[in-house]
Amino acid sequence: MADPTPTAKAPAAPVTWHRRGTGTAAGHRNRTLRVRTSAVLVAAVVLAVLVVPLLIPLDRQAVDLALKLKPPSWAHPFGTDEVGRDLLLRCVYGLRVSLLVGVVAALAAAVIGTAVGALAGALGGWVDRAVMRAVDLCSSVPHLLLGIFIVAMFRPGVWPVIISVALTHWLSTARIVRAEVLSLRSRPYIDAAVSGGASRWRVALRHLLPGVLPQAGLAAVLMVPHAIWHESALSFLGLGLPAHEASLGIMVNSARSSLLAGDWWPTLFPGLFIIVPTLAIAGLAGAWRERLNPRRRSELML
Repeated sequence: MADPTPTAKAPAAPVTWHRRGTGTAAGHRNRTLRVRTSAVLVAAVVLAVLVVPLLIPLDRQAVDLALKLKPPSWAHPFGTDEVGRDLLLRCVYGLRVSLLVGVVAALAAAVIGTAVGALAGALGGWVDRAVMRAVDLCSSVPHLLLGIFIVAMFRPGVWPVIISVALTHWLSTARIVRAEVLSLRSRPYIDAAVSGGASRWRVALRHLLPGVLPQAGLAAVLMVPHAIWHESALSFLGLGLPAHEASLGIMVNSARSSLLAGDWWPTLFPGLFIIVPTLAIAGLAGAWRERLNPRRRSELML
């Protein structure tokens, strides 16, 4: 005969949330190793672009067809290009141009985006709607296509490329800054400042703008790799720097025929000089982002 007394069901196993690699010693070591590696690479890049041009001027790189397409050796660690110039020196000079374009364009784009985003978020109302609709309209055009249109209006050179990158990369910064300003406007100390008789401009300059500067700075650092890739793409298409200048994009474009002939080094090393520094800068920017937003350090998994 069955026992009429009901039995309590066993409690269900609790659902636990696991963080991928965070909170563990291994995850901390991985992040530390990533940051240190990125910092060493960025320091090596900055040191190379500052010291090498002082020691070896580019004017020494005269055309020498006797050294045409020599493979890597002790005399030429990266080999030579299609006209006998040392690839290591050319890559360093090309990287210097890319960093110049990337840093200046990123700073200019960050200033434009911060000003537009702060204006839209601080004023609100129809100004906010009009500005953000303009941002959406500009975002609908591909960056590279708009950059080609801007560069085509000028002669080839560094400053047209900087203007092109700056005018096509401020949109994301404007969105980030606007969202941060809207978040800050709901803080109690902002209400207290307004209740105390502070004007909108005083609140914006004394309270809102300092609060968005860390996010704007992070956006500028994250923009540097995009600007370097943008400059390399324009130079690869023949719309960036003049053909005789040392540019990584021009070097990759000039090495296409050599690659088809089996000479791999004129393509590999300029490509690495584009990829490695951008990944290093992105790694440092990622560590900065983790410090600003620790809750987004990793993805929660069920």
